[in-house]
Amino acid sequence: MRRRSGSAARSALLSIGIIAIVLAALPTTAGFACTTICVGDDDRPVVAYNYDFHPSEGLVLVNKRGTSRRSRVDSGGMTWTSRYGSVTFNQFGRDNPTTGMNEKGLMISLMWLDGTEYPPSDQRPATGILEWIQYNLDMHASVADFAASAETVRPTSASPIHYLFADATGDAAVVEFLAGRLVLHRGATLPVRALANSTYADSVRAFEAAKESGVMPATRGSLDRFVRGAMLAGKPGDPIARGFAVLASVASPEMTRWSIVYDLSARAIHFRTDTNPEIRRLPLARLDFSCRAPVRMLDVTAPGSGDVTTRFVDYTRAANRALLEASFRQTPFLMGSSDAEKTVAAAHPDATSSCAAPH
Repeated sequence: MRRRSGSAARSALLSIGIIAIVLAALPTTAGFACTTICVGDDDRPVVAYNYDFHPSEGLVLVNKRGTSRRSRVDSGGMTWTSRYGSVTFNQFGRDNPTTGMNEKGLMISLMWLDGTEYPPSDQRPATGILEWIQYNLDMHASVADFAASAETVRPTSASPIHYLFADATGDAAVVEFLAGRLVLHRGATLPVRALANSTYADSVRAFEAAKESGVMPATRGSLDRFVRGAMLAGKPGDPIARGFAVLASVASPEMTRWSIVYDLSARAIHFRTDTNPEIRRLPLARLDFSCRAPVRMLDVTAPGSGDVTTRFVDYTRAANRALLEASFRQTPFLMGSSDAEKTVAAAHPDATSSCAAPH
């Protein structure tokens, strides 16, 4: 992909949202080599996710049920009111997560996929590609719920992304946008529960070839990460520890920022970062998802270990603005963005999100 000019990127920020520019400007998949592997079984579904990008900074946000939201997409943007609370990991601002899990045990992660082609504009309401994650966590309790209405909202972006969904029942799905249509792999069409940066079909073919040869691939390429992670996922032992071990095996030391293990049936999140290798834990049962309670946040890079639910503080626009400042400063093609553009982006959630549920 070609790098956009600074002026074009800054102009587009105000119309289609920050993340569309952040990801669209990346020239290759090398800087966004995320990997997701399902390591548990149906009795205890566990999903492990590596987030690879430029900055380390991020906010873990506690999002509330009963919150009304509006997409930053200018024309035909979606509006909705959340049914479920969630915990999300955000690097480019509130309501734009790269991954997260809701209170029902549905999780979503994203990965880069060259060749992605989203559906053309039509009568359906639209969201940005990260807002689409927030929308689905807000509105669906399970993979089955999502699959039943997967095409009612249209994600739009110049950024090539595909997704892995999984839930507390052990159900999982890969969602891709190819040749302008949504492609859903689930059940019999999801023989390997993993995803990297190649199409799912290509990845499964590589996995079958590796099984036949008996050779464990060793490079950091997308297909090798997919195959290696899937092969290691079935090893015996505690699934949380195994999740982190698998993530270590598919990590890119210079780019992996966050390693997150979701214990879906237990509704717990375990994570560590490149700046703090200590494992932190978030049991969702200890969080308040009621709409009238303030949105809460946690610095993903902060020191600490173990249960960190008591370390959350009230969300502020200033913190959102500071996160955008840090992320822009470390993302080469966004360094020239104006203060006004970052201020508008930081203010959008406060201007368009509100508690719509009865007291």
